[in-house]
This record gives sequence, structure tokens and C-alpha cells, in this order.
Amino acid sequence: MRKRFFNDRRRRSMREAITSFRKFIKAGEVAGATTMMTTLQKAIDKAEKIGVITKNNASRKKSRLAHLLAGSTELSKEQIKEKK
Repeated sequence: MRKRFFNDRRRRSMREAITSFRKFIKAGEVAGATTMMTTLQKAIDKAEKIGVITKNNASRKKSRLAHLLAGSTELSKEQIKEKK
């Protein structure tokens, strides 16, 4: 029971971090998403270290979220150019 409790807590914190990161991206707040990325990677790494998710799963999540952030920064750069 104790391990399950800790695993659930770690998984929940990871999922909450991912959800809040995606909300920043959806709202177009690139600066907030960039600062959130470090917290997100830390949560994913901790989940992987404990064994809640596998190494490849952690790597895949971080990669996909980094691509999401990179795509949103490209969009924000294009929006700035359009406003000029």
C-alpha cells in the first residue's frame, strides 16, 4: 500500500505538471511555458527514477513536450512579425 501511495502521488504530480504546461501553450504564454518546462522535466525524471514510468516513456514525454514548446515559440515569432 505504501509504494502504491507514493507511486500514485508521483504520477499525479507529473500529470498535473503536464496539464499546466499544456495550458500555458494553449494560452500562448511562451514565457510561462518555458519556465514550466524545467519543473515538468524534473517531475518526469523523478517519476522515472522511482519506476513509475520507464526510461523510454520519460524520454518520449520530454521530447514531445519540447517539440510542443518549440512549435509554440515559432508561432509566437510569426505572430510578432505579422503585427509589424
